[in-house]
Amino acid sequence: MSDARTVWGFGLTTIAGDGTVLDAWYPEVRTGDAAAGDVDRGAFESLVGPDERRNVTVETVQLQVDLDQAPTSTADAYLRLHALSHLVVRPNELNLDGIFAHLPTVAWTNAGPILPADAARLRPALQRAGIQVQGLDKFPRLTDYVQPSGVRIADASRVRLGAHLSPGTTVMHEGFVNFNAGTLGASMVEGRISQGVVVGDGSDIGGGSSIMGTLSGGGTHRVSIGARTLLGANAGIGISLGDDCIVEAGLYVTAGTKVVLADGPATPDGGRKTVKGAELSGQDGLLFRRNSLSGAVEAVRRAGVGVTLNEALHA
Repeated sequence: MSDARTVWGFGLTTIAGDGTVLDAWYPEVRTGDAAAGDVDRGAFESLVGPDERRNVTVETVQLQVDLDQAPTSTADAYLRLHALSHLVVRPNELNLDGIFAHLPTVAWTNAGPILPADAARLRPALQRAGIQVQGLDKFPRLTDYVQPSGVRIADASRVRLGAHLSPGTTVMHEGFVNFNAGTLGASMVEGRISQGVVVGDGSDIGGGSSIMGTLSGGGTHRVSIGARTLLGANAGIGISLGDDCIVEAGLYVTAGTKVVLADGPATPDGGRKTVKGAELSGQDGLLFRRNSLSGAVEAVRRAGVGVTLNEALHA
């Protein structure tokens, strides 16, 4: 990842018949000043022009943005999402304030984006042309714009453009990765990585598990997961986990969850100290479990590696 705070790209943008900018594709995102870069514009000449089937026009676009400033246009928003997915910048290290206002809801098809109203109006002609609507959303699939190196994605519809997937990451069929979220190393993703969440190298997000993001609920804490940590199947967290942690299957730990420090010093009444989950956020080497007799959520200190991934699956 570069420390440069300015990025630029040259690519193609799709504009609907009513003038709405639907998307922008940048095959490469570079840091620094665009004036110092070379672009083979001739390679794009055959790709520009009208597509009457979708009532759109494809044009070239070149843009340079300051990552510390908020997005100002659709092309700007797409350049930032590309910068994340090209691993030029990590999640939460760029300004995305107001990005939704610059991303129109689009009918995504196997032939490219269409204005939803045009998709409905042109439906018979689109069907004859073999063009199918695959979704209605502000964000496209990652793989329609970026092919991340060294990554496996079983179901492309479950990873949005703007996801940051490091080489060695495997996203299984039920895994989901939102924009401005992802992995910082080789990881197994069988659960949900919400917006703003980052997962460290060697960690495993178990099947059906969930990690709270910041898009809804009013929360401001950016949840992160450290290295070699296991989030068990159907488990969930609203706090950060450090390195070498384990959350047992089916257990959900939030900032307000009452957690018993099972191996801590005894209290005057012979019990164990109880704290809120937020007080344990980000600590290394913790096992979170539910006591099978009392039902209490417990945390105990543990030594050693939290999880070891199958090297053959993440080579």
